[in-house]
Amino acid sequence: MTKTFMILLSITIINMACITHTEPSMASAIGLENTDNQEDDQKASRIQVAILLDTSSSMDGLINQAKSQLWKMVNELAVSKKNGVAPDIEIALYDYGNSTISASNGYVRQIIPLTRDLDLVSEKLFSLTTQGGDEYCGRVIQEATNVLEWTGNHNDLQLIFIAGNEPFTQGPVDYRDACKNAIEQGIIVNTIHCGDYQVGVRTNWKDGADLADGKYLNIDQDDEVVHIPTPFDDEIMRLNQSLNQTYIGYGSLGATNLERQAKQDANAGSFGSANTVERAVAKSKRSLYKNTEWDLVDAVEEDAEVMEELEEEQLPEEMRNMSAEERKAYVEEKAEERSKIQDEINELDKKRKAFISEERKTNAEKLTLDNVMLETVRSQAKEKNFKFEE
Repeated sequence: MTKTFMILLSITIINMACITHTEPSMASAIGLENTDNQEDDQKASRIQVAILLDTSSSMDGLINQAKSQLWKMVNELAVSKKNGVAPDIEIALYDYGNSTISASNGYVRQIIPLTRDLDLVSEKLFSLTTQGGDEYCGRVIQEATNVLEWTGNHNDLQLIFIAGNEPFTQGPVDYRDACKNAIEQGIIVNTIHCGDYQVGVRTNWKDGADLADGKYLNIDQDDEVVHIPTPFDDEIMRLNQSLNQTYIGYGSLGATNLERQAKQDANAGSFGSANTVERAVAKSKRSLYKNTEWDLVDAVEEDAEVMEELEEEQLPEEMRNMSAEERKAYVEEKAEERSKIQDEINELDKKRKAFISEERKTNAEKLTLDNVMLETVRSQAKEKNFKFEE
């Protein structure tokens, strides 16, 4: 074994259908022309990404790359838009090939289903450990395809990334059947061989991707990811601390998730300040980092009446003695403060990216997880008519 890895309609009644199938001038005259298309254009598309990581004993490097680059990968997805609308981004995580997983499950384990809870993704990713086992690629692809709640909408982007280093042919499930089944459901399978490119070809990693309209990639899982520091990092990290102060934990999940938010900040920081900055940038994306289940600012933005439904004991201590008007004003104040901080981080991030772009002109890109995944996600998203900010 080697080391490392890792780590996104409507039906009308018969009479309406008859009208829309009449002459275009009639449909236009009564204002029904292109109504369905206009409604679809206003809806947020989804980018669903399932990451399948080999966590057998020699893959520590792969897992570290995934941990260190999660927020960079998420930020890449966050700058995409379809029909001018930012997508909803969901990530699922599986590990396979770990001897702590039951053999009856094919050494395959779902860590988290498709979710928008990015702190949960980070928490679970940082909990992964490696231990020797058998790597059944066909089995884990089959599991992710059949168990996860994919949208099935051809307008959405549905991707599987599987990374590992053993032959793709192992296990009781034929990888060819699993990959064909995935693409038949609109799920693209990208394969990442941790090791030499030609070895991956010979051991069928490329064939798996070819069968599912995906891309075959290889990385050096033992290579360290290069983080480029910038003059804007310190200010972004300072703003991140201020951003955290705008979260108002409520209900049974409030206090726990405020602690988890801080813990994932620390986890990101364990891989350096540049990674802390990437997480801060992700938190500044309003459509990406939303926590309606435990944060009152996000919850009220989604449903203005939510505070009226809460019992006093479900509110944080500082709000319990406030009047209804004071509570409303307090949440509005925090929302305004958050919006201002997020705007400041986004402006600094533009300057940061320009700085990094210049620095990279003199440095060759390494074959690390983030680089190969970002390039692949961009190209496959563009084929689904997603556009990226440059």
